[in-house]
This record gives sequence, C-alpha cells and structure tokens, in this order.
Amino acid sequence: MPSAKGDWRITLNDSINAIPADDWNRCAATPHGGVAPLQSHALFKAMEDSGSATIGTGWMPRHLTLTDGTGHIHGVMPLYIKAHSYGEYVFDHAWANAFERAGGQYYPKAQSAVPFSPVTGQRIMVDSALPDAALSEAFSALANGAIDAAKAMKLSSLHITFLNQIEAEKLAAENNGWITRHGLQFHWHNQSFENFDDFLGLMASRKRKSIRRERREIHAQGVTFQHLTGDDLKPHHWDQFYQFYLATIDKKWGGAYLTREFFDQISQTMPHRILLVAAEHDGKMIAAALNFIGANTLYGRNWGCLEERPFLHFETCYYQAIDFAISRGLKTVEAGAQGLHKVQRGYAPSLTYSSHYIPNPQFSDAIRAFTRQESAQINHEAETLQGWSPYRQEKTGQE
Repeated sequence: MPSAKGDWRITLNDSINAIPADDWNRCAATPHGGVAPLQSHALFKAMEDSGSATIGTGWMPRHLTLTDGTGHIHGVMPLYIKAHSYGEYVFDHAWANAFERAGGQYYPKAQSAVPFSPVTGQRIMVDSALPDAALSEAFSALANGAIDAAKAMKLSSLHITFLNQIEAEKLAAENNGWITRHGLQFHWHNQSFENFDDFLGLMASRKRKSIRRERREIHAQGVTFQHLTGDDLKPHHWDQFYQFYLATIDKKWGGAYLTREFFDQISQTMPHRILLVAAEHDGKMIAAALNFIGANTLYGRNWGCLEERPFLHFETCYYQAIDFAISRGLKTVEAGAQGLHKVQRGYAPSLTYSSHYIPNPQFSDAIRAFTRQESAQINHEAETLQGWSPYRQEKTGQE
C-alpha cells in the first residue's frame, strides 16, 4: 500500500469498461453502505454502452483510476472531455463566451460529472478501507492527477460538478487554484414520518389544505399511480416512458441524450435501484417519473407526459416520491434542478457545490471574483426562501 505520494499512479481510461466493476464500486461505496445508484459502475456503463454519453454526443470518456505499485485500484473518478456545456446543469456558457471573446479556446474542457444528472455525490472516490493518512493522500493524488491530465491534453479548464460539500472544501483547502461555486436545489427531508398526513401535520393550515386539494383533484380525475421497481419493470413501460421523455425534451427545446437502449440497460443491471412512478387513466399510462433509489435518498431524475392535467406533475414527481420515501424509510428526496414551486410543497432549499480549475491566471481570477459574488447572492436567496417555508412557525404561532 502506498505510503508516499510518489507511489501512486494515475491512469486515464477511454471507457468505463476498462475499469472492473468491483473496483469501481468498492471505491464509490458510501459511508451508508453500498454505492449510490448514480455513482455505480452499472450507471456509467449504461450511459456509454447505450450511446448516450460517448464521443458522438460530446462526452468523451477519460475516467481516472488511482493505483499503487502493484496495480491495485484505490481510487476512481468519472471524467469526460467535453466539446460543449450541455447536459451539465451548472451553466458556464457565459464563461465560454468571455474566454473566447478574449482570444482563448474554451472547448474542449474536462468535466467530472454524472452525465445529464444534477445529482449530488462523491466524484473523487477513494477506497474507504485505506488508513486515514492514505485516504487523504489518495484524494489529493486523484485530484492532482485530474489537473495534470487536463494540462497534458491542453484543455482550457477542469470542472467537477455536484460533488459533495466535504469534497469541495477539501479541494479549496488544497490551495492550488480550485474555485468553489455554489448552486441551489430543493430537497425533501424525512423527519421519521409514518405517512403523508404525518408530514402534512407540520405545515401551516393553509398550505396543508392546498396540498390536500391538489392531491384530491388529480385523483378525482380518475388518475391512479403505480410504483414500479425491480421485476415489475417491463419493456412496454420503458417504451411509454421514452415517449414521455422525448415529449418533455421537445417542450424544453433540449437534446434527447438518453437513448431508448439506456433504459433497457439500467432495467437489466440495476432494476431494484429504480423507481418508475406511473400515472394511469382508464388503464393507460399518461405520465411517469424516473427515480433512483439510494441507501438513504431517492433521486428524482426525468419525467414526462403526453397530456397536460392540473397537478399531474406535482403528484407524479413530488408527492408520490414523498410517499415512497416514507414507506421505505428514506431520509431525503432530491427532486433535481431548479423549481421554486417545490418550496411550497415541502422541499427545502439546499446548497450544491462545484469545483473548477482554470490554468489561465487572468481568466481564473475573473471567474473567482464572479463566483464570490454569485455565491453571496445564492446564499442570500437560500436564506430568503427559508421564509417561504410552508411549515408552521412555532415562534409566531402561525397556523
């Protein structure tokens, strides 16, 4: 086992298939046990093998492995060479425009992320079985290896998006140029609720009545819901969901990166980590929401429908997710990016983190100044949104 920085070796791999699944998942394992579904080898493999995240879609895999002198893998890091900034959810188009107006070339760049997924989690993943000293050393070796790789490939920058707070703080403490950027999402937190009404019981009367009315009206339309997971997931469900996915992409003028094959692959390799909430009317699926099941968190990902109905989106994506989380004893629901409307439905503002390394000193200084101002605004927004909370304010006796 390495005891000095010189004992580590960084390797760039042009496919997730070059890294054994057991080694990847061992390094990606969380303190809660097991590997988070969106950090698993199976997820990245499905992305590549299905043609969703490949050089053809502007996501060239260059995943990092950290090995010792015997070739044993002690750390992994998802990494892509990007020819654009789509599918990331941490927007840097303005950075690219500014750099190119100044005569630079922003693309290609290096990106450590879960493609098309604004999900928080580890990005610099080190085997937790290592001793504490070696853990810290391996983390730094992997992060520095990514910097060295970006420089060797003459890339404009290196971006690690939606990493967890601990990782972001460690990188900032390295004091070698990392810039921290804040974002804002909305997460639901389980307070050991026994059922949905137990959760509503914490809300002010007006908010509680509003949610009950929304749920009552969608069910009064004859819409029913199924929670499909494991062996309940069938090809015809994915056929229908893919049509919903395409319809949603069309409405948002976006790009349909996920292929139909992607859903088949995750259904085959990780079916029990998937929750598909299916909304049905007269025996026909009219909408659905794709979620991934972690040890303590339900990760909401994609949703879609072919016909618009009042409150269909809220019920399918938010309330059904809460119902499922309560039934499974999950602590958190991460409902994806954006959406101020989530606050009034019990989802609290939560800071997210990304870390950026920019070799050009002038450009780096400008981005650092920008992110400081942006972070101050985001922190102020998060504090303001806390005042929008639908929960009862015990100090004021609000009902």
